[in-house]
Amino acid sequence: MLHKEFNRALNVVIIHKTNLKTGAWAHVILFSSDLKLSYDKVIDYYCLRFQIEFNFRDAKQYWGLEDFMNVTETAVTNAANLSLFMVNLSYQLLSDFRQSDPQASILDLKAYCRGHKYVQETIKLLPEKPEPILLIHIFNQVACLGRIHVSEPVPNPI
Repeated sequence: MLHKEFNRALNVVIIHKTNLKTGAWAHVILFSSDLKLSYDKVIDYYCLRFQIEFNFRDAKQYWGLEDFMNVTETAVTNAANLSLFMVNLSYQLLSDFRQSDPQASILDLKAYCRGHKYVQETIKLLPEKPEPILLIHIFNQVACLGRIHVSEPVPNPI
């Protein structure tokens, strides 16, 4: 489709929606600049639009996409890819984490991992490693610090 005020051809999909009970109808118009994209792919991609927006929101909110100060093309690409990779990785880790703690959030996962790292580094400073049962208790106590949704400590959900 061409338009006199838009200097580029567009792939347009028009969906006619009808409510079978009331007979009310509406049109949904979808656009794509990819002229080779089939109508069903255009519809599929529009259905993914909100998930993509949620991924970018999470990358900005939790993984620094909004805060990086890179100016070269390679550095910007690396920072953006790292943020989006962390979104995907954290979704997978959170899925596993929620097996033992269904209320856990991304912030809870980050706090748990940070606490876990703090304990590991602190244990390295000790002259003698604590007994395994005490070590598990220490990991559980420290890993729960800073969490929003505090639950009963678990042996090691990740």
